[in-house]
Amino acid sequence: MHKHIQGDSLIDGIPETLDKLRKAGKKMFFVTNNSTKSRAGYKKKFDGLGLTNVPAEEIFSSSFAAAAYLEQSKFKDTGKKVYVIGEVGICEELDLVGVPYLGGPADSDKQPDMGSGGRLEIDKDVGAVIVGFDRYVNYYKIQYAQLCINEENAEFIATNLDAVTHLTDAQEWAGNGSMVGAIKGCTGQEPTVVGKPSPLMIEYLESKFGMDRSRICMVGDRLDTDVLFGTDNGLKSLLVLSGVTSEEKLLSPENSITPDYYADDINAFFSEAAVPQES
Repeated sequence: MHKHIQGDSLIDGIPETLDKLRKAGKKMFFVTNNSTKSRAGYKKKFDGLGLTNVPAEEIFSSSFAAAAYLEQSKFKDTGKKVYVIGEVGICEELDLVGVPYLGGPADSDKQPDMGSGGRLEIDKDVGAVIVGFDRYVNYYKIQYAQLCINEENAEFIATNLDAVTHLTDAQEWAGNGSMVGAIKGCTGQEPTVVGKPSPLMIEYLESKFGMDRSRICMVGDRLDTDVLFGTDNGLKSLLVLSGVTSEEKLLSPENSITPDYYADDINAFFSEAAVPQES
């Protein structure tokens, strides 16, 4: 499982390294906490980057994880709907599992009536609220989610809790932790988290493919999601320094998250560059 893309560009040597891994008989899965795209959306992105031999079934976005969680919990059998704070990726994945929803992009331009006596009427059949990264989040969506959770006891589900994200290569941007934090703040509830470092995707791989988690290595560039996903769930972990984490940050006394190995990038699988990390 790994990350090999920096924004909208591919790290040099990645296609050749992936081909070598496949020829060596390794299974690969691509895991992202970004919920704005579905697996089909990421497949298009991969194709555009020249990674045409990656099937959608090998891509695990947190939008897919949210839909898989609802599928595993038999949510559809309840006859309830989902309210979405998020973008099209979540909606596309819910369509694939046949779970009805409202909100998402459809509510991006809405404003509640906050005049005298104003109230926001909600659909009483909402049984879950999914909160994913939403560049068009607004007060209407926050209030709708608040009412569903506080008044209708809807389940609160978060795709991930990432504090910051990398929308551009110029700076860090507020991540889904800010959207989830807004809903935590008005409900007093903690969400069920389905993205990294939650174990849900590992449990799905075990049940779907019969994989042994002790033989999985998680490769990623973030300590608090990628490496923690590995260390918390019984996987080996390899931190790559080709993204957001520097060697200085990794080796800092303030850092308590320790990968099994670290290297400059994933190409180190076929070199002597992977360094064991002392506990």
